[in-house]
Amino acid sequence: MAIAEPAPTPSAPPRPRSRIGVDADHHHYKWWALSCTSLGMLLATINSGTLIIALPDLERHLHTSLLELVWVILVYMIASTVLVLSAGRLSDQFGRKKAYILGFLVFAAASLGAGFSSSGTELILWRVAQGVGGAFLFANSAAIVTDAFPREELGVAMGTNTMVAAVGLVIGPVLGGALVDISWHWVFWFNVPFGLLGSFWALSVLRELSGRSSETAFDAAGTLTFLIGLTGLVYGISRGGVEGWGTLAIGALVVAAVFLPLFVLIESRHRQPMLDLTIFRSRLFSLASGAAFLNGLARFALMFVFVFYFQGVQGDTPVMAGLKLAPLAIGMLIASPLAGIYADRKGSRALASIGMLVTALGLGLMTILQRDTSYWFPALFQLIVGIGSGMFNSPNTAAMMGTVAPHRRGIASGARVLVQNTGAVLSIAFVMAVVTASVPKQTLYNVFSGLGARISTAQLAPFLANLHLALWCLCGVSVLGAIVAFSRPKHVSPAAAEPELVPESEPVAA
Repeated sequence: MAIAEPAPTPSAPPRPRSRIGVDADHHHYKWWALSCTSLGMLLATINSGTLIIALPDLERHLHTSLLELVWVILVYMIASTVLVLSAGRLSDQFGRKKAYILGFLVFAAASLGAGFSSSGTELILWRVAQGVGGAFLFANSAAIVTDAFPREELGVAMGTNTMVAAVGLVIGPVLGGALVDISWHWVFWFNVPFGLLGSFWALSVLRELSGRSSETAFDAAGTLTFLIGLTGLVYGISRGGVEGWGTLAIGALVVAAVFLPLFVLIESRHRQPMLDLTIFRSRLFSLASGAAFLNGLARFALMFVFVFYFQGVQGDTPVMAGLKLAPLAIGMLIASPLAGIYADRKGSRALASIGMLVTALGLGLMTILQRDTSYWFPALFQLIVGIGSGMFNSPNTAAMMGTVAPHRRGIASGARVLVQNTGAVLSIAFVMAVVTASVPKQTLYNVFSGLGARISTAQLAPFLANLHLALWCLCGVSVLGAIVAFSRPKHVSPAAAEPELVPESEPVAA
């Protein structure tokens, strides 16, 4: 008689592999994604603040010319601005997670090389490489957040990102002052562990949510023409202001006048353009983009200017100058999340417009600043500008990103950064052209090297007069930005903006 064998005991199911974060469909995933984009925003803003505060030391130690010093800042912004649309398109094709990780790694590697620079020219080349990494971070940050958050919470999410950026702007100058006391090299080397941490965190917590775009062509002609046109425009303005309006400056502006319209022509006819002009058919997106450009033009040069005002005019140390820049970022830190919450509930059009007017008020008040002005005045005026910027940025960004379909958010995010960064690049070039006009070279050298003690009040008079003129111009630009922001519609029909993917019955709150 055969004896039946006992049934095998079923094995326990394998335990799930532990990992950081949650699945993409988890209701908490949006906060994990936001933590990653906030880390990228923190890296970018801390780097900006630490570098700006170190500019006088860079001029002394690397023996750069004033024009080279300006281009240490500008070349990074040009590279990231020109490449941000291509980075956004590549992200739509191959995945935002991969592109975001790549951005962190390239930024870290370029920062390591920048710290070993032995001349201004070498540092400028490394800053181009940093701009490549920055393009992948900028192109994907808003798109990743928009993928993860429901539309009715976009204002809060964008406000949080802006708030984190403000924290970076507070930390950056102070940290930069402390790092400069050690060595200017650490202003760049500090980014390396930060970038590696960011790449690890993105690898761990991000999930791919959006579909892949079927568009695979690379618009080399559009990218090249925009690079030449924007570089020519910025170089012409900055060189004309610093070195005089000679053949090179005028020639660069002529090149810009040819290549920038050629870029628009190419993009309007290319099957898969670098800048898809069809997204600007939405009146909300196009006018919000115009307001973002004017906001960048009106505000971005302020930190650049105030570093030299505090160090070169008032004679502060780098650490003290960094501390004195804090109110600008604190204003953004206070206003950004509150503006995001309000925009989600009440709409963003009026809030964005009022924010630009508040910025204009702060810029206008700054025109009273003199060499011996008590710090409480620039602190208050910076706070006002920061509050205005916080009121504008997150509602305007949420309104723009809420108009496009998920598979095109990389392109839209890239377009948003392009217009804002173009304004920022021109802001520095324009302000430098104005403040340096008709000022003796030795006075400029002492101001931009942080050697304010060597300059008499009488010698500073033309520099301060030019600074006030530049601030009045920026004030006017901000008022114009308020008008443009208020001109956009309160709501937009998603069916009109993206008929193929967004239901007609679902309105978008502006």
